[in-house]
Amino acid sequence: MSEAAYSMGANAGGLLASDEQKPFEILNPEAASPLLLICDHASNFIPRAFANLGLDETQLARHIAYDIGIADVTRQLSRRLDATAVLSGFSRLIVDPNREPEDPTQIPQIGDDVVIPGNRDLSEAARRSRVEALFEPYHRVIDREIDRLLARGPAPALISMHSFTPVMHGFERPWQVCALWNKDARLPLPFMAKLRALGFNVGDNQPYSGRDHHGYTMHRHAQPRGLANLLIEIRQDLVDTHHGASEWAELLARALTEILADPTIYKAEQVK
Repeated sequence: MSEAAYSMGANAGGLLASDEQKPFEILNPEAASPLLLICDHASNFIPRAFANLGLDETQLARHIAYDIGIADVTRQLSRRLDATAVLSGFSRLIVDPNREPEDPTQIPQIGDDVVIPGNRDLSEAARRSRVEALFEPYHRVIDREIDRLLARGPAPALISMHSFTPVMHGFERPWQVCALWNKDARLPLPFMAKLRALGFNVGDNQPYSGRDHHGYTMHRHAQPRGLANLLIEIRQDLVDTHHGASEWAELLARALTEILADPTIYKAEQVK
């Protein structure tokens, strides 16, 4: 199915104007690597139909709207590793692609003490229209890319890219980079070991845990298929400039190249 067909639901639903960007972006679709990079919170774009959800530009530039710096890191990492990447094309304030549909925070009414007027008192029909127009097309294209890589062989590995705030609720987070994971240790354990050997403070399932509802994209796409997976979180003050994003893309590329050379990464395994 074409990319146009995947985004057709958004246009048909009236949430996106014809001149507005799609719910997803695919980078390096002909890449040689059996690795798929995913960036759930790449964009702070809000379609005109939503009138910025009642927020101002300053608020939309904050972490509540997207993961600052991580799209730049993902783009550069895609080039360095010759890997396909799928990036979201909408703000998580509209609907969060990394939250379960049953999660009440999938369409947040408050973010970091900021009330989001356009998300209050939504009808079930309004919520469903966002899921159908944005959330599902994004996840369908991830499925499509996984199916394509599986058909080409070997089974791909998935890495989900995120960034986190340096301070939350008054707590200064000490980690520079974190790994979120559930049961499959093939990627996270060597990744954490390499970064720690380089002197970094690496969080193991911090500041969030991949063993609960965090990391929905990995739970939905990687784990049911038995694909090796890892969710990487980088502290935002390290990647909020192009220079910082370049340094971290190069660092991650060096760390991951040796790990990804292990053929056992590319075997579908259900880990219990």
